[in-house]
Amino acid sequence: MDAIATIREHLGTSRWLMDGTVEGVTPEQAHWQPTGLANSIAATYAHLVLSEDMIVQGMFQGKQPLAASTWAGKAGVDSMPPQGSEGDADWSDWGRKVRVDLPALQKYAQAVYAASDAYLTSVKPEELERQIDTPLGKHSINFMLGAAIIGHVAGHSGEISAIKGLQGLKGYPF
Repeated sequence: MDAIATIREHLGTSRWLMDGTVEGVTPEQAHWQPTGLANSIAATYAHLVLSEDMIVQGMFQGKQPLAASTWAGKAGVDSMPPQGSEGDADWSDWGRKVRVDLPALQKYAQAVYAASDAYLTSVKPEELERQIDTPLGKHSINFMLGAAIIGHVAGHSGEISAIKGLQGLKGYPF
């Protein structure tokens, strides 16, 4: 299996975990605000899908994210998160305020996944080594796929699972 096929497999596994963890959550459960600094399930899920869109479409390809183009106003969020170097504190503030239409967000997520997959099927393995400027510094596309998308989704899936558990719900889909 080549590097791109491996990344696509890991990306698919992380999406399976996230989508399965979010599946069946009601709007009330999704917007329930845990104590402390954690965001709601809805905000965390929206953050992950929007991040993948911004990274793959914007950073990797220099295109408008789907949420700002073909999915503008249809992505299932009532406001867009802060952009650029505005900082994590602003993402947290956005996460406390955003309202999410879960079915619409799930449809948008499928479009983001398809766009990311189309990108990955169109590139040559050497593209993975291309260095790009990111909020995390200058990194390869390979690093960003592993850390900022696949690892990011896996980490937040655990967070969502824990927030479901705080509500008396089963967390992971297995």
